[in-house]
Amino acid sequence: MTVNPKPGVSGKPPYDDSNIFARILRGEIPCRKVYEDQWCLAFHDINPQAPHHVLVIPKSPYISFADFSAGAPDAEIAGFIRAVGHVANMLGFEESGYRLLANMGPDSHQEVPHFHVHLFAGRPLGPMLVR
Repeated sequence: MTVNPKPGVSGKPPYDDSNIFARILRGEIPCRKVYEDQWCLAFHDINPQAPHHVLVIPKSPYISFADFSAGAPDAEIAGFIRAVGHVANMLGFEESGYRLLANMGPDSHQEVPHFHVHLFAGRPLGPMLVR
């Protein structure tokens, strides 16, 4: 898939098509694929924070959830959300539970400027935020 730069939402910087997820989508960098369909790619994180740590990324170039929810067609939004649920079910995360996390922007420590969600599972995950 070719990922092209596009303007972000609300004056945010344009999409950077040299980010690692764009390069993975183009096949320039390999990943340990878990699932792929027309809307997303799911793969194992290279620096897992739990026994099971999977990233799910849309195939289109969105920087954040706001960018995705404002710019993606309804079918793409529905397809992506359904794919996240499918991956969680497929990997058996529904049985004992999992955490779904999406970081947006510097205060949340978003490391890659491509909208994505993390699925964590495989152990008790503790409180949502350190207090």
